[in-house]
Amino acid sequence: MSEFSQSFVQAFALIGAGDTQLWAIVMLSLRVTLTAVTIATLIAVPIGAALALFRFWGRGAIVLTLTTAMGFPPVVVGLVLYLMFSQSGPLAPLELLYTPTAMIIAQIILVFPIIAILTRTAVIEANLELDELLTSMRTSRWQRITTLISECQASITTAVLAGFGRAMAEVGAVMIVGGNINYVTRVMTTSIALETSRGELEMALALGIILLAMTLIISVSIIGLRNRMSDVSYA
Repeated sequence: MSEFSQSFVQAFALIGAGDTQLWAIVMLSLRVTLTAVTIATLIAVPIGAALALFRFWGRGAIVLTLTTAMGFPPVVVGLVLYLMFSQSGPLAPLELLYTPTAMIIAQIILVFPIIAILTRTAVIEANLELDELLTSMRTSRWQRITTLISECQASITTAVLAGFGRAMAEVGAVMIVGGNINYVTRVMTTSIALETSRGELEMALALGIILLAMTLIISVSIIGLRNRMSDVSYA
């Protein structure tokens, strides 16, 4: 058996055996990412809807900023947060550097623009489609907002899943602010980078397989939601 094949066999053995270190890394990754995406969603969805439905001074600048932020290099976000949290930074008293909290903040910053802009787009499209109906029903502004968000559930869920995928695959920012400390801030992506540099391909491959499986689940979920939306629109 070649060394490459043997590494794969050992990687699956680690997964099947319930290796303590492996699953500790996986669980920390899920905890950090789920927390970040949940917080980002609770903030981004209302803001995205507001940007779609309300006209106010500075709205264009906010939309432009969020659209630009969707392409922010993660390492730059990590660097800025590092400077903010470091001993000479303004947020040093909070002692957030090299903690899971710092990693969560980094992921929120990266995920928030994605969810907000995709929500705005979905609400705009739904408003154009339902505007005549909602106007004829003389719905209040609050009723219009809740109705449109309800109609956009599938699209908003797709946006959240896209944000989850972005956060789960992130390595640059979380490594800078988290420090990749074993059993403290070491997540799947940073661990894969570390184990590969060490030549420990079994652990790196095991984590890579789990990460790919999660990515596949997210992709299938997004495709399923899009198909569901198409079926509803043609019904």
